[in-house]
Amino acid sequence: MANESEMRALFINPVPDDRKVKEALKHLKYLVEKYRPLMLAMESCTKCGHCAENCHTYLGTRDPNNIPTNRADLFRKAWKAAYTLEGRLFGKLVGAEPLSLDTINKMYSYFYQCNECRRCALVCPFGIDTCEVTFAGRQLLHWLGMVPKLQAQVGAAMYRTGNHTGLPKPGLVDTCEFLEEEMLEETGVEIKIPIDKPNSDVLYIPSSADFLLNPNTMMGAAKFFHYLGINWTMSSEIAEAGNFGLLFDQRYTMRHNTMRLLNEAVKLGVKKIVWGECGHGWRTGKMYVPSMADRPIPVPIVHLHDETAYYIRTGQLKLHPEANDHPTTLHDPCNFTRACNLAEKLREVLKPCVTDFREMTPNRERNFCCGGGSAILYDDPVMYDLRIKFSAKKAEQVRATGVGENGDGYLVAPCSICKAQLYPMVEEHKLGVEVKGLIDLVGTALYPPINK
Repeated sequence: MANESEMRALFINPVPDDRKVKEALKHLKYLVEKYRPLMLAMESCTKCGHCAENCHTYLGTRDPNNIPTNRADLFRKAWKAAYTLEGRLFGKLVGAEPLSLDTINKMYSYFYQCNECRRCALVCPFGIDTCEVTFAGRQLLHWLGMVPKLQAQVGAAMYRTGNHTGLPKPGLVDTCEFLEEEMLEETGVEIKIPIDKPNSDVLYIPSSADFLLNPNTMMGAAKFFHYLGINWTMSSEIAEAGNFGLLFDQRYTMRHNTMRLLNEAVKLGVKKIVWGECGHGWRTGKMYVPSMADRPIPVPIVHLHDETAYYIRTGQLKLHPEANDHPTTLHDPCNFTRACNLAEKLREVLKPCVTDFREMTPNRERNFCCGGGSAILYDDPVMYDLRIKFSAKKAEQVRATGVGENGDGYLVAPCSICKAQLYPMVEEHKLGVEVKGLIDLVGTALYPPINK
């Protein structure tokens, strides 16, 4: 568990404006010298323009500052001016520009307009990952005390309760009991959602949004575990697959959430951790937990859809695709496909569960982001308008599949942040589809509704 100084680092007071430039330059030097991908981004970009037409935020807004290389320039110009000989000697001739308070405020705006989708890295001839630049920029802004309200509130709620919604254990228990009643009424089968059950074989880590916004996803997971007779539980101390530390503070917040997870796995004596439907959360669990932990990982950590694909492949699930007889398309969450190699597993799970699957174009690792990635889910009018603009490319993809032509299509999104973004997107763009989680459809295919 993190020590007291690290706990204090989770909640940083804003640096006064008259000190921000000096502090920012100090942090910039530390970050660029420590992380080689940042140095690559500082030294190698030739402004070829490949990233522009592959960035949905730029395509949706046509704001030049949303071109990935221009966004990275907010860092690059300041780095060159302060820390390179050519920048000090030749200034703007070599793309150097002294850091100012105005530039820091632009960083705050544009680093939080980047969805961290990493599509720019896919097409860059030099392999520059601008996502790493904006991650570093957000870390720098956190150290200056500049964090959007949503991220700050979610970080605080996670610290207090172990989930992003701030739901305490009694609320969690009540919600799960309600969902158990819903499943009994729907299927005629008594399916339990256990919480804090010691000596369980599996600790399931859902997104806390599955208790409020996506109840069918929580019920789908419960149906899956029940069907297989798996001895499973959730934990009231870590009922959250997401880790917002990845999105604004990788130094302390992400590590604190990681240790909370591992401590609870040991406490409950589980044999395996199964991650739920959250893209950035699984990227954290798969790629960062081993380096963040202060001890060996005590049990395997796997994703729910790796598990589901295994049981489908081995014939242990009897699926009824006719229960999902709607035209269906799949949104590939960016972190699943460009970071975690889940693209084929998602299809291995989805295709046997539906009768009419239609592929988007492009798809898999070349997909476009939903426009809400990295929790750009703000509801104030300006940012909400940007969210809808960011989703324009995804809406175009969905419309091209034809699944919404009769108003009864399914848009499958196996990620809680994608779902939160896509709910308003389908309404604003009038797509005629219903947003579903992938495990939702698995649950329905395992236990068809008795009154359908």
